[in-house]
Amino acid sequence: MSDIAKPTVKVTQIGSPIGRKPGQRETLIGLGLNKLHRSRELEDTPSVRGMIRKVAHLLKVGD
Repeated sequence: MSDIAKPTVKVTQIGSPIGRKPGQRETLIGLGLNKLHRSRELEDTPSVRGMIRKVAHLLKVGD
């Protein structure tokens, strides 16, 4: 194993999935978010970036 740190991205949920399409709620759960103002440090991969893009209106990305 290498000691090189993998790049991460911090996401915070700022919007509610209530009244949104079911796929958006599932995407938030996939990102590890399920309540307002919860934050997660996620590995910066293309799949995670795609999930963030899908629910960008419900998230704050960065600090």
